[in-house]
Amino acid sequence: MNGGTIASVVAPHTPRMGVEEKAPDFVRELIQGQRRLGVELRELEPDLFVVQSAHWVCTFDWFVAGQEVHEGVCVADEAPDLIPGTRYRRTGDPEFAKALVARLGAAEIPCGLNDSPHFQWDYGSLVPLQYMDPDATVPVVLLPSVICSDLEENMKVGRLVAETAVELERRVIFVSSCALSHKLERGPELWPSEAMQRMDRRLLDLLCAGQVEELIAWMPTFSRDAVAEMGGRTLCGMVGAMAAMAEEAGAVSGKQYGPYRQSSGTGNATVCVTPAPTH
Repeated sequence: MNGGTIASVVAPHTPRMGVEEKAPDFVRELIQGQRRLGVELRELEPDLFVVQSAHWVCTFDWFVAGQEVHEGVCVADEAPDLIPGTRYRRTGDPEFAKALVARLGAAEIPCGLNDSPHFQWDYGSLVPLQYMDPDATVPVVLLPSVICSDLEENMKVGRLVAETAVELERRVIFVSSCALSHKLERGPELWPSEAMQRMDRRLLDLLCAGQVEELIAWMPTFSRDAVAEMGGRTLCGMVGAMAAMAEEAGAVSGKQYGPYRQSSGTGNATVCVTPAPTH
């Protein structure tokens, strides 16, 4: 495969994962799951991570972060006690970012290029990458969660990422950085309700089984009833990338890395979907 989406991932980013040595026991298995996934992803020899974060929020337009180098200090603005300031430095891919902006514009999706040298990462962008690619070996392009976008538009953006990857012959891994159910409560030990846990587990089952059409049909219901993080937008970006990959490969399948865990009433798990093996 010369270029295209080679994996589509959902990865949690609870700020309690942000500093490993301070992480509570209940998220340490999530961290180790992301580390194991990272080893396997890097073995695929990707050219680029495209990360859509639930914590980089844009109101109207899809601003694609296309800096030559991403460098700064990430502070969790809502939880500075958990992530008080983590330095990062990662290579970007301005060519890919500009090409994606062109495709978004051609599809009449409001968009723009974010190449500000003063832009600082949110912790949703930072946390999964620091475990999946701890040595910062793979370039990164960031996507926001756009308040004015609907779920269908997010799926379309996931597909356009895949089309841009084919156009530029980039081997791209799409990462949706978000929780699953997300009805927050005070108390890190609290689990989602039983009903929300059932919905989360169904979502994980569908991802692992590669049931693209069923996922596409169910995402509006899941996003509403499970109170999905950022309204399910980033999950739908992942499903869109997954759908494009399935059309190219014929079939896809997924694997969960680490357990399903709680964090302040939310459900969290790491899943990677790749082309299904051929026999």
